[in-house]
Order: sequence, then C-alpha cells, then structure tokens
Amino acid sequence: MLRSVQGIVLRSMDYGEGNKIISLFTPELGKVGVMARGAKKVKSRHAAVTQLFTYGDFVFFKQRGQMGSLNSAEIIEAHHSLREDLHKSAHASYLAEMTDRMLGDEEGSTYLFEQLKAGLKAIEEDKDMQIVVHLYEMKMFELAGYLPVTDGCVSCGETSGITNFSPGMGGTLCIRCRHKDPASITVGEGTLKLLKLFPRMDMRRLGAVQVKEETKAQLRTCMRTYMDIHIGVKWKSRDFIEQMEKYNI
Repeated sequence: MLRSVQGIVLRSMDYGEGNKIISLFTPELGKVGVMARGAKKVKSRHAAVTQLFTYGDFVFFKQRGQMGSLNSAEIIEAHHSLREDLHKSAHASYLAEMTDRMLGDEEGSTYLFEQLKAGLKAIEEDKDMQIVVHLYEMKMFELAGYLPVTDGCVSCGETSGITNFSPGMGGTLCIRCRHKDPASITVGEGTLKLLKLFPRMDMRRLGAVQVKEETKAQLRTCMRTYMDIHIGVKWKSRDFIEQMEKYNI
C-alpha cells in the first residue's frame, strides 16, 4: 500500500552499499521504519531528506509487517541548525532518542507528534533547551504510564506544605511525609510550580521562559533520577549532555 504522510526522522543509519534505513515518526502511522535506497550517495534525491531531525512529506510503499520503501520525499523543515550546533544537536537527539526507543512500531499519536515537532522548533529558536527536554520527558512519562504525582503529596494527598520530590515513591511529598523517603529531593517553590505545570503544558505554547539556575539544577536532579528509576534506559544522547555539563563545554 502506498502511504503519503508527514514525518520527522528520528534515526538514520547506513544499510548496505548505498542505502539508509530511517525511523520515521508520523501523526497517522506512529513510528515506522523506511528503507531509502541510494540515500547514502551524495547526489541522491533522498540524501537530504533522510538526515536526522528532518521534517517532511514522505511517500512510501508499505505492506503489513514489512519495512516501508521510500518512493519520494519533500523537505518541510530541514532543521540545519539542530545538526550544526553541538548543544542543540545533543538536546534534539535526546528528544528523538526518547521517541524512537520508547515507542513500538506503528505506535504514537498526533498529539505526541505535535509535541516533538514543537520541541525541535523550540530548540532551534533558542528557547531554554533544558526546559524543553524536561517538558518532553514528562510527555514520555505519561505515555509510559509513569506520570509522577505533582499536584499533592503522593503519600497522603495533602496539597499544601509540599517540600520534597520522591522519584522512588513517584511524586511530591509534604512536610509530614517526607521522612518516608530519606532519598527524596528537597525542592523550592519554583521547582514545584514547574513540576506541576509540565504535565499540563503544551509544548506549542512554550514561550521564552527564564528559570533560575538553582531551580534548573533541582529540576535536572528530579527528572533524571525519576527517568532512571522508572524508565531504566541508558540514553546515549543524555550521557553526552551530561559530559558537556561536566566539562563545561
């Protein structure tokens, strides 16, 4: 069956002499694998459209249970700057890697597609990359069924006096319950506000936010620890981001 869809390239890898296999995220079909024959060749009409982060119109032939075969494609957004800037590339790669590894074949939604598209655009437009990443991480937690409780105490349900975030228990803790998890993370008011906002926030409405460094440090600890405990995937792109942070690159 011939399919015509819009899609974002999540992953692109060489295959054989001159071909590429791309992992494509589409609103209609979810995540699909597509073979682009001859795409490794410099003069190939598919060379540009199979590059990572490319958003375009794709026409491919696909039979049930088989990989698609690319017929034609047109670029809508090339996202050159995401590949040319080291920091932008690392953060955009993390969004793409999360989508690629946490979705099964032909799994996804129009809403998640729009969130990814908006996230890549936000990084390209120099919006706070860390906030973009955390916002998208929260979308992935929701997809996986591990959305943390952030509108009250995960232990007793109290909505006031929230002081800590417990990755292990799955959400925020009030002052009376924080002793239940000695490893919980003490968080300030700004961090709590963002943790409550992220599950409800649409990436397409993200503005030019300014967040204090102390708040961003707390958010980083909360979100990464939560990701490690509940998703348990070793992310290549996040490891690279952490290396850049460590050496102030």
